[in-house]
Amino acid sequence: MVENKLEYKSFLRWAGGKNWLTKLIQTTKTKIKFNNYHEPFLGGGSMFFFLNPHKNSFLSDTNSELINTYKAVKNNPKKVIEIIKTFSNNKDFYYQLRDDLSGDKIFKAARFIFLNKTSFNGIYRVNRNGHYNVPYGNKHFNKETLFKSIVSASIQLKNSEIFCDDFRNIIKNINENDLVYLDPPYTISHNNNGFIRYNEKLFSYKDQLSLSKMIDKIKNKNAFYILSNAHHDEVRRIYNKGDNRYVFNRNSLVSSNMDSRKLYKEFIFTNIKFD
Repeated sequence: MVENKLEYKSFLRWAGGKNWLTKLIQTTKTKIKFNNYHEPFLGGGSMFFFLNPHKNSFLSDTNSELINTYKAVKNNPKKVIEIIKTFSNNKDFYYQLRDDLSGDKIFKAARFIFLNKTSFNGIYRVNRNGHYNVPYGNKHFNKETLFKSIVSASIQLKNSEIFCDDFRNIIKNINENDLVYLDPPYTISHNNNGFIRYNEKLFSYKDQLSLSKMIDKIKNKNAFYILSNAHHDEVRRIYNKGDNRYVFNRNSLVSSNMDSRKLYKEFIFTNIKFD
């Protein structure tokens, strides 16, 4: 029997996830007073689950498989869990499931979660045909712990609208005193190493400029924003709004070699004062 106890954390592993950031702003959590919540680069949703807003939430991403998974967890957690129970965590089954594109939306959500939990470093990557192609990561996890997280997530997603859309289209939903958390794909590498060309299709330099303009619109609505991004001079220039700017250190988690997981700096821009 899965207990209905809130976990306040994501049920997914997500490369570039912000669980590290939630720990750093723990003391500020109770002081962040806002109305509705918006997160247009949802990913693993660490900030949403951490803040646990008891308000209307607008959660979106351009990844249609990810959005389908959130919807299924919100509306049909028990069915998702029952399907995952039938999956075997071994290399042969992983590749069999990865290549299986059949099934209804609930099956695809269970497939997405299982592959995410057992893949290499929780990376989401697709080939030119749009098919998930991350290799098996020989990653084992406790299913009961996962099931508790799924039930918890379903409860926390109760007051949320979940949709697949571009970040530019969320501005119509934002009102005064709302909070918008922005965590775009990093198209500039850390520590002034330059631009990441292979991410240009994910989030281009023009997208960065568009996001900067959207922050101006958010502020014009007297709403709050928190933006996380790579520590880079160009990022500093693009998002310089005269607001609060913080620099946090974190370890890179995307590497098969522990020795190559270096310490990186990241920017946080916000019109909220952190402790």
